[in-house]
Amino acid sequence: MGTSSNRSATVHKDVDYAQYFCTYAFLYHQKEMLSDRVRMDSYFNAIFENKRHFIGKTVLDVGTGSGILAIWSAQAGAKKVYAVEATKMSEHARALVKANNLEGIVEVIEGSMEDVTLPEKVDVIISEWMGYFLLRESMFDSVICARDRWLKPTGVMYPSHARMWIAPMRTGIGDHKMGDYQSTMDDWHNFVDETKTYYSVDMSTLTKPFSEEQRKYYLQTSLWNNLHPHQVIGTAAIIKEIDCLTATVADIEKVRSKFSLSITIENTKLCGFAGWFDVHFRGRSEDPAEHEIELTTAPSVDYNTHWGQQVFLLHPSTHVSEGDNLSVSFLMSRSKENHRLMEVELGCEIQQHSGKLIAPFKNKYYVE
Repeated sequence: MGTSSNRSATVHKDVDYAQYFCTYAFLYHQKEMLSDRVRMDSYFNAIFENKRHFIGKTVLDVGTGSGILAIWSAQAGAKKVYAVEATKMSEHARALVKANNLEGIVEVIEGSMEDVTLPEKVDVIISEWMGYFLLRESMFDSVICARDRWLKPTGVMYPSHARMWIAPMRTGIGDHKMGDYQSTMDDWHNFVDETKTYYSVDMSTLTKPFSEEQRKYYLQTSLWNNLHPHQVIGTAAIIKEIDCLTATVADIEKVRSKFSLSITIENTKLCGFAGWFDVHFRGRSEDPAEHEIELTTAPSVDYNTHWGQQVFLLHPSTHVSEGDNLSVSFLMSRSKENHRLMEVELGCEIQQHSGKLIAPFKNKYYVE
C-alpha cells in the first residue's frame, strides 16, 4: 500500500511539474512578470515603505522565481532570507543573488515548499502567488503550507489580504467567438459529408461530442483580457475575501457567493461578467504596516497588468439599461482533471427597472 501510494504521489508530482512548474522555469516567462510595473511597484513599495517588518528579520520567499522579492527583502534589511523555488529557475536566482552581493543573506533552496525543511521559523512570508482571477494555479496552497509550518506566531504575511471581484461588462468578443464556433461546425459538417462521399464512412455520430468539445473551447472557456473601465457597465461586487494569515485550503477550494449588481449605463448590452482581484499589504492587526499598499488588477486605462481580467461571456448577450438589477449566483471549484485549473458556474436573474423579469440563465465556464 505504501509503495503504491508513494508511486502515485510521484506520478502526480511529475505531471504537476510538466503542466505547471515547467512554465516558470523559463526566463521569458519571468521577464513577463518582471516587466509588469503594477506588480513590481506594489511589491517594491510594500517592502521598502515598511522596512520595519524586514530590518533584522528572517524572511521566507515562497516560489522565489528569479529571486527579486528575496533580493529586495535583503536590501530592506532582512538578516536572513530563505528563497524557495521548485524549478531550475533557482540556478538563475542564485546567480542574481551572487551578482548583487547578497550570498551571505539570501539562501536559494530548490524544492517544493511542501518538501523543504528550514532550520528556523521566520518573521515574514512573502510570495507572489496570485494566478488568473486570483486562485487559478492554486499556488496559495503552498503559501498556506509554508505559513502553518514556518511562520512565527507573531509573523506577518506579504500580501496580508486578498479579494475577488466581479462586475457586468460589454464587449464585442462574444460575437467573434460565436462566429468562430459556427465556422468550425460548418467545417465539421463538410468534413462529415466528404468522408461519407469519398470513403463510405458515416462520421455523423461524432457530431454531438465534437460540438460539445468546440463549445467548451470557443464559448465556455473564460478569456484573458485587459478591459477598459468603460466596458464595465454596472456596480462591482466582492465575491471572496481572504485573510492570508488565517485562510485554509478548505476556504479556497470552493468559492461560493450570491450577490446583486446594478446596471449603471443607459441602454446597453450585458455581454458577460468580468472578474479580477486585488491584494493588500497591511501587516497584521497587532503589527500593522506603516504604509498599506494595494495591488489591483481592476480594469484601468493606464495600469494594465499581466493578470488582466477574466471574462465570462454570455451567448447571446442581453439588452439592459440603467437601474436594472442582476441577482447573481457564483460557484468556482477546482477542476477534477487538474487541481490548478478552475470551473465556474454562474447564474443570473435580471429584473428590469420597469419591474419586468427576464428569464434566468445558468452557464458553466472553464478557467484554463
